[in-house]
Amino acid sequence: MMQDPIGIPTCFSSGEKLTDDPAAVTRSGQSVFMSVYRTKIADQCRLITITWCKNLLLHGLSVSVEGPDGENHYTCKVELKPWYFWRKQGSKRFIVEGKPVDIFWDLKAAKFHGETEPNSEYYVAIVCDEEVVLLLGDLKKDAYRKTRCRPALIDPILVSRKEHIFGKKKFCTKVKFHEKGRFHEISIECNNRSSHGGNMNHSNSVGGIDPEMEIRIDGHLVIHVKHLQWKFRGNESIHINKVRVEVYWDVHDWLFSPGLRHALFIFKPTLSSTSPSSMSTSSSPQLSSSTWTPFFISDRVL
Repeated sequence: MMQDPIGIPTCFSSGEKLTDDPAAVTRSGQSVFMSVYRTKIADQCRLITITWCKNLLLHGLSVSVEGPDGENHYTCKVELKPWYFWRKQGSKRFIVEGKPVDIFWDLKAAKFHGETEPNSEYYVAIVCDEEVVLLLGDLKKDAYRKTRCRPALIDPILVSRKEHIFGKKKFCTKVKFHEKGRFHEISIECNNRSSHGGNMNHSNSVGGIDPEMEIRIDGHLVIHVKHLQWKFRGNESIHINKVRVEVYWDVHDWLFSPGLRHALFIFKPTLSSTSPSSMSTSSSPQLSSSTWTPFFISDRVL
């Protein structure tokens, strides 16, 4: 059974505080985009989480490195307020098990194009032991010149991407099913078929109403769920460019719970012969080519 989304932080306050309360994210009306990578840092394979937050006042960037027990994390946070131009370029350092880890970023000319994560003209580099263990963005030459460090011998592995978006009837996002693949556009739409017309409310989600859900990838219908009030949780297998993708959904709270509620969609590509038995990104210390991509969607109004 799929559970409510966890680990989705809100944009931190001026005190640089993060919260994992998904309800707080919903109330704040913000978008969150998280990418989790696994690579070698401070002599161990660890998870590095890059989080971008966006609300009406600021963009937030957070870099978190997994601690020795898999729970405690070392975190660097940056607020990108419009009136803080100097914060858009800089560096920070923290210590991971006795070794310094440096975060370098340049977001002065970053192009967001309305998205939570920048599209171009930026870099975020993580350095340990004079190696760039993780480098994001397209300004790679600028990053190596700034850090004065060499690329790491081990390429980081993208473990998962999590996106928290808002909408009412139709949701669209773009995602890669493989780090070296192209972006695919995913759209999720719910429709109500009712002989009486009108909107569906939470107290009368069955009588006279037959909600349906359609999931399209690159404009092609891949999943069509009829009688959604009975099939609010489920999964199907689809194929995208010869890659098998398991799609899971849980829209129970959309249909039956009052107030602003989350739905959960997971798109899990099968990219290797050995895929993890658990959906937890921190369950295995070994490098793996398997990825899974969940999307957390809220503010549903039917």
